[in-house]
Amino acid sequence: MPERSPPSAVLMQFAKWPEAGRVKTRLMPELGAGGALQAHITLTLAVLDNLCATGYPVQFWWDRALEPAPEDAELILQNLEQAGLEQCIQQGGTLGDRMLAALTAALQNHDRAMVVGSDCPSVDPQYVRQALDRLADHDVVLGPSDDGGYVLIGARRVRPGMLDGIAWGTEQVLDQTLARLDQLGLSVGLLEPRWDVDEPADWARFQRLAGS
Repeated sequence: MPERSPPSAVLMQFAKWPEAGRVKTRLMPELGAGGALQAHITLTLAVLDNLCATGYPVQFWWDRALEPAPEDAELILQNLEQAGLEQCIQQGGTLGDRMLAALTAALQNHDRAMVVGSDCPSVDPQYVRQALDRLADHDVVLGPSDDGGYVLIGARRVRPGMLDGIAWGTEQVLDQTLARLDQLGLSVGLLEPRWDVDEPADWARFQRLAGS
């Protein structure tokens, strides 16, 4: 029999392990540690729903080794188990290291791979499909965010160090990433900007759009 071709794409959702005081810290002055944790859980599940609705394989990547789960994590874990999704652990010192390691691993078995953060509910199924389509003609695709970063990164080809030297969490993230990718000779497709949830105004926007 002919050898089966690899799946065309895999989507990887990055998420922090849900503990009060270490997630959505910029929401804590308004919501408190417990409220920020609940916001994190709500956003994580919203992004998970969007990714699963694309029809592509989805992996869930935690930022730390799985431990005895706090009660607040159970809802996410139940959804992952019900969907039968593979859970992985991010590897690397910086966000760039972790995303590159995940993309590199995924591209060993898939033609295209994409990382989406758990605070990016604006990344709907159509936006994901647009990003994957752009990878037909580009090595890397980025979905810019309104705050100067990006809500997703996808790739069909990666290079070592391609996300080095980025000032994560600043307004320079997108520009620095574009400069780094250009330096390494990787072609980039840019999508239209979307928004993520970092500040209280972002959370209010999400609630308004979600009808909460």
